[in-house]
Amino acid sequence: MVLELLSLLFLAAPVASAPAADSISFIRVNQVGYLPEGRKVAVICSLELREFSTFTVVDERGRRVMRPQRAQADKPFGPCASTHRLDFSALRRAGTYRIVAGEVSSPPIRISRTAYLGGADTLLMYMRQQRSGFNPLLRDSVHHRTDAILVGHPDSGRFIPVAGGWHDAADYLQYVTTSANATFVMLMAYRDNPRAFADLHGADGLPGANGIPDVLEEARHGLEWLVRMFPEPELLLNQLADDRDHSFPDLPTTDSSDYGWGKGGYRPVYPCTGQPQGLFQHKNRSDGYASTAGKYASSMALGA
Repeated sequence: MVLELLSLLFLAAPVASAPAADSISFIRVNQVGYLPEGRKVAVICSLELREFSTFTVVDERGRRVMRPQRAQADKPFGPCASTHRLDFSALRRAGTYRIVAGEVSSPPIRISRTAYLGGADTLLMYMRQQRSGFNPLLRDSVHHRTDAILVGHPDSGRFIPVAGGWHDAADYLQYVTTSANATFVMLMAYRDNPRAFADLHGADGLPGANGIPDVLEEARHGLEWLVRMFPEPELLLNQLADDRDHSFPDLPTTDSSDYGWGKGGYRPVYPCTGQPQGLFQHKNRSDGYASTAGKYASSMALGA
């Protein structure tokens, strides 16, 4: 009987460190973390109209580290019928905390001077994943023998070696405009914030420091491809492959697109002509030279 009573008391006891779940209101925080001296604001999103007057912050042991603070009501946003802003900028001590408003609790939040350390480099994971030529994610070569046959030009049919660069998105097309822009942005980011980038990978994108920040290695990968896309003084290439790529969903290493040279064969490369390029319904919407030439020149100027 004593054991049964103790069990009932244990089950009935409130747990201060884990407020009851609320499926209507949610506290949204910066999941990366906050800098000690920086501004710190979280937002309560409620799927129904709710009022919150105050909130507080607790540490990992559930101890309150701030007196109740005013929750500032704000406007509806998207699916949030009501929102409240929770400013806890006064909390500057490094550590892991949770925000509590009524019975709603946030995920753990981190305050640290190193909250953003390595954050910029995580974006380069996507760029390495998109590489054509040698792809470090697949640890294999991609399109290195099939890129590319010149088309839409008086010298059509000639093979021009333009392997490299990055696939544009989930397909395997490649554009000078987007690649030059990505190259420029990486170079500019390093120029303006060199200390934000680390050296954890080699030029091939595989793990292993080589004394050069990874962002510069990735930008160089882009620059090298852009050089190949301007092989002659009067020949600036614009686009590699076209929407026929969408015919077969497969990995880049087993790309079975057929551009007229058999499945998995050569891919076409189009020069800048100022006109839409491609075959039948697979044409792009190109209507000039300026965008391609301007982005190309700016990335080369910054990479010089």
